[in-house]
Amino acid sequence: MTLIKILYTYGAMLFAFLAIDLLWLGVIAKNFYKNQIGFMMKSTPNWPAALIFYALFLVGIMIFCVMPAVEKDSLNHALLYGAMFGFFTYMTYELTNYAVIKDWPLAIVPVDILWGVVLATAVSLVGYFIGKI
Repeated sequence: MTLIKILYTYGAMLFAFLAIDLLWLGVIAKNFYKNQIGFMMKSTPNWPAALIFYALFLVGIMIFCVMPAVEKDSLNHALLYGAMFGFFTYMTYELTNYAVIKDWPLAIVPVDILWGVVLATAVSLVGYFIGKI
């Protein structure tokens, strides 16, 4: 992939990631998270920290999922590696929280891990299809 193609693909992935994740966190699962960890949540997210996470998370998806999938012309690679990337990254976050944060609810652990799988897979697919153009 050329640098221009990488940047264009990254931009599309960023748009998709923000749209999907903000829909999940702000609408679909808002009450679930509020009920589970509302006692810990800030009234306003730390947007700089969130944006740094989004930017770096997408670099990981690009390097480990999208670029190899485009190189191999393999939709299956994008699907499998996107799902695994989401699983391992979100599992690391959730199990660390469950291990070290007092009163971290067990109910949130599988939901968030599954969300990581869905989100990273979806964004990997967007990256794959845009990268193939």
